[in-house]
Amino acid sequence: MNAKVVMKRPKSLSQTDFTYCPGCHHGIVHRIIAEIIDELGIREKTVIVAPVGCSVFAYTFFEIDGTVASHGRAPAVATGMKRSRPDRIIFTYQGDGDLAAIGTTEIVHAANRGENITVIFINNAVYGMTGGQMAPTTLIGQRTTTTIHGRDPKAAGYPIRICEMLSQLEGPTYIERVAVDTPQHVIKTKKAIKKAFENQINGLGFSLVEVLSTCPTNWGIPPVESIKWLQENMMKFYPLGIYKDRTEERVREGIV
Repeated sequence: MNAKVVMKRPKSLSQTDFTYCPGCHHGIVHRIIAEIIDELGIREKTVIVAPVGCSVFAYTFFEIDGTVASHGRAPAVATGMKRSRPDRIIFTYQGDGDLAAIGTTEIVHAANRGENITVIFINNAVYGMTGGQMAPTTLIGQRTTTTIHGRDPKAAGYPIRICEMLSQLEGPTYIERVAVDTPQHVIKTKKAIKKAFENQINGLGFSLVEVLSTCPTNWGIPPVESIKWLQENMMKFYPLGIYKDRTEERVREGIV
């Protein structure tokens, strides 16, 4: 009896063992990206820019070219790459500590300029790699190693909603927030990320997809409970959905 292959490793995903913690959603997102690169047939011309954070070694998990940017500077590096090699497909893969804290300037101005790059933003509401400190996306009342009694807005300000903020700019073409907590959401996430890549291929400008993710290690709860915590807490403050989509408008404007 011949076995039927129902799933296999994408060619764009390396056989390197993941270094992410158990229950982390980075692995799911990596596979989605690799599948999309394969489906679009762009593996030989795609470049990942991985900055500092849990995803600092992301380039080792893909069978594509990649580089590392200084903390927060991935959009600037991606901008330089894309402008010097417009034939390449350039994407950044950034966490909330990187993109929403030290990299706020870079992401705001890259988006405002409408740079023709793709940004994958992983939001787990905490600093992962450095020990679980408060991030710009940490929720009010959420406990971290630097907010042991919970985030107090009087002392630490309020969480930053990146999609909502960037959607107010004229430059971005497409901005969407998604999640991978359920099979249905995984399918929607793949559709969103694929569209972000297609926009770049078609020369339509800046696209960002924010993925809500768990961090069981730094949240201090088991993986299954962390998914429930994400659904009951993060999704309320960070609603899923499309925040800006000017794809058709850009096409009508003749940008392609």
